[in-house]
Amino acid sequence: MNIAVDALLALAVLVAWITTAAFLRWRSGYEGLHAITFFNLVGGGAIIAALVISDGPTARTFQCVLIWLVVASAGALLSHAIARALRLRGEGQQ
Repeated sequence: MNIAVDALLALAVLVAWITTAAFLRWRSGYEGLHAITFFNLVGGGAIIAALVISDGPTARTFQCVLIWLVVASAGALLSHAIARALRLRGEGQQ
């Protein structure tokens, strides 16, 4: 169990580094949104999975999963709104 938690947390750190490199490498606003959304879903999911394995089914685990789902949903909505604004302004692509 401890190895799985360590592996999931290492995955979250790896995803953070990949996201940072991608965000700095990609030039358009759309690509930056993809990088941020990737970390939001995969990095957050790895951290939540590590919490579920570590603590098991507790009230705190349920609250953290619920918070992650809300953050993931809000992130998707905000990414859509930002991409729409970039498209309307013509600033998303280079």
